[in-house]
Amino acid sequence: MLKAPEPAIRHHQLIVTIYGLYCRGAGAAMPVSVLIDMLGDLGYDGSGVRSAVSRLKAKGVLKSVKNGNVAMYELSPTVAELFREGDERIFAPERSTGTDGWVLAIFSVPEAMRNRRHQLRTVLGGFGFGSMASGVWIAPAPAFERTKKRLEALELDQFVEFFRGDHVADGDLRAKVAQWWDLAALDAQFAQFLDLYGGAVGQWAARIGADPERALAQSTPELRRDAFRCYIPMLTIWRRFPYRDPSLALEYLPEGWKGQAAQDTFLDIHSLLSPLAAAHARALMA
Repeated sequence: MLKAPEPAIRHHQLIVTIYGLYCRGAGAAMPVSVLIDMLGDLGYDGSGVRSAVSRLKAKGVLKSVKNGNVAMYELSPTVAELFREGDERIFAPERSTGTDGWVLAIFSVPEAMRNRRHQLRTVLGGFGFGSMASGVWIAPAPAFERTKKRLEALELDQFVEFFRGDHVADGDLRAKVAQWWDLAALDAQFAQFLDLYGGAVGQWAARIGADPERALAQSTPELRRDAFRCYIPMLTIWRRFPYRDPSLALEYLPEGWKGQAAQDTFLDIHSLLSPLAAAHARALMA
C-alpha cells in the first residue's frame, strides 16, 4: 500500500470537493452517514463531519432534502453553477499567450458600499486580475468573458469598465508583471504542492501501470480506497490554484516557474486515480 500524503485540510474543504465530484445534478444528494464513511477513509472523525455539514448548510453551500425519513444534503443551485464554471479551469486549463493582449478593469465603488468593493476585488483576483493601481486591474484578455459573466451575476458590473489592448511602452514587461501579481508567493505554493505530490505519479504508475481503464478493471477494493485517499486531498489542494494563477504567458513568468510542473503533476494524477477514486465513492454511495 502506498502511503498517501497527509496535508492539513479541513473537513469542509474535503466535503465541498466530494460534492463537486460525485453529487451534482438534479436529485443528487447524500446522507451524512456516507460523508462520514468517506472522510473516515481519509482519517477524519464523524463529529467533525457533522459540524462541517452544519456550517456549510448555514453558509448556503448545502441544502437539506428529505428522502423518506432520511435527512440528505445536496449542493445549492448557486454553488453547483460555480462548480460547472470551475471544471474547465481545473481540469482543462489553457494558458494565455503573448499575442492575446490584455484586458483592463477600471472600477469605482462609493465609500458607502465598501463591502461591494471588497467583493469586486475578490472576483477580479479569482479570475486572474492583478492590481496595477487603485481601482485599475489587469489580466490576460481571455479572462474577460468569464469575469464579465460573474460580475453580472453578482450585480457588480455596474461599477466596472473594461478595456482591451496591448502593452506599447518601453521597458521590461516581465518586471512590471511581477509588480502586479505576487508571483513569488504563488510559485512557493506550487513548490509545496510538488513537495507533496511530485513523486506520486511515478509511484502510482509503478503500482497500477499507465492505463487507468485497465487498472480499474483489475482493481481491488483496497486499491480503490487507496486511490481515493490520495486523490481527494490532492484535488482539494489543487482546486484553489486556478483561482490564484493568472495564467500568464510563459514569457512573463519568472525563471524556474514551478506552475507548469505542478499542473502537469496534477493532471497526471487526475488521469491515473480519478476513475479508481470514483469507483470507491460510488460503492459507498450505493
